[in-house]
Amino acid sequence: MERRNQTVMNEFIILGFSSLQEMWLSVFSGFLFTYLFTLFGNTCIIVLALVDQRLHTPMYFFLGNLSFLDICYTTTTIPQMLVHLLSERNNISYTSCVLQLYFFFSFVGTECLLLAVMAFDRYVAICNPLRYTLIINKSVCLQLAAASWVSGFLNSAIHTVFAFWLPFCGDNRIDYFYCDIPPFLELSCGDTSLNKLLLLCIGLFIAWTPFACILLSYTYIISTLLKIPSSKGKRKAYSTCLSHLTVVLLYYGSSIFSYLRPSSSYSPGSARLISVLYSILTPMLNPIIYTMRNKDVKETLKYVIHRM
Repeated sequence: MERRNQTVMNEFIILGFSSLQEMWLSVFSGFLFTYLFTLFGNTCIIVLALVDQRLHTPMYFFLGNLSFLDICYTTTTIPQMLVHLLSERNNISYTSCVLQLYFFFSFVGTECLLLAVMAFDRYVAICNPLRYTLIINKSVCLQLAAASWVSGFLNSAIHTVFAFWLPFCGDNRIDYFYCDIPPFLELSCGDTSLNKLLLLCIGLFIAWTPFACILLSYTYIISTLLKIPSSKGKRKAYSTCLSHLTVVLLYYGSSIFSYLRPSSSYSPGSARLISVLYSILTPMLNPIIYTMRNKDVKETLKYVIHRM
């Protein structure tokens, strides 16, 4: 690997907002509203799932994990983005950048796996309802959730180590909104083929395999729903599944495009736009999707409001 003129980086400059200076107030207000709404909406789901005994089921246990994950997800990036919008210096220290990349990518991987776990839960509930409580018991729920979190953090540890092992040759400007893998590979002056190979190989486990399992699960689910004679039962099942599928398509579509597309097609402008979709917009939409399409959550919310 060529290492001449290698530079020891103490900080990085985030350039993602450089073209938005004239409209910084609108962008700042939009990001602030999105962040506060994400915190409020996801916190409500967690609280509702805890206070109502009717929601003490595997589906809402996984939904609570997803909501907590989305809170962590946005907190690793949006507060720093708001600071950069208010400040004339858009710098971030080397250590802060390492930590931001590690935790952000951990949450990306965890959400990919957790969405697959939620699809499996719906598959068992709809296709094998008589065995549901036997298959998806409390122990299995804890194991599946733990496996998702641990795998996501291990995946991120590998990518973070190899990303910051790359040599940098003077240029410390990151054309992105935050520290992430794709802009780092573009910034490095060394050979990034190993990093790209890792993204592809581990991506098969973290992204493509869960996505394929989700599609397979919903193929069986739709097939089973078509056989349900009760229109009321169909509507309830369709409502739950549609909520999950909406999240899946938004999240997997944007994250796979961001991390697993060919490097020759990389464009800073489109990369920034896609990053907003899966890292900011999707966590905000999750509470809306699950509450508007879910009768149980809406009834619990009304009950809590009337008790206040």
